[in-house]
Amino acid sequence: MKSVKERRIHPRLEHKLPFNVAVNGYDFSTTTHNISCVGAYCHLDKYIPPFTKISVKLSLPGKVKADKNAIVECKGVVVRSEDEIRGGFNIAIFFNQMRNEQRKKIAAYISQFLH
Repeated sequence: MKSVKERRIHPRLEHKLPFNVAVNGYDFSTTTHNISCVGAYCHLDKYIPPFTKISVKLSLPGKVKADKNAIVECKGVVVRSEDEIRGGFNIAIFFNQMRNEQRKKIAAYISQFLH
């Protein structure tokens, strides 16, 4: 069976990373299901409707123990919110306001896992 080639410009990485979402005065801590330079997919207990603007804070682990975690902060918008069978919601977030150096941190993190 042939493997399916990733068609995305910005590849996604299936990794659980610490992820904070702030919306309308509420803060949620979760982990990502996957991450790319332009967005993330995560699980939340609360429903957030599509097109809701949010703030995001993501912690990228250092490559070696001496490296401290890289923190990425940006603004995003919910593009999809799906009911999860086991409870809560799976949320797809598009990073619509991110400084280039923040995007580069995510790209560098992802690239170390791609071959």
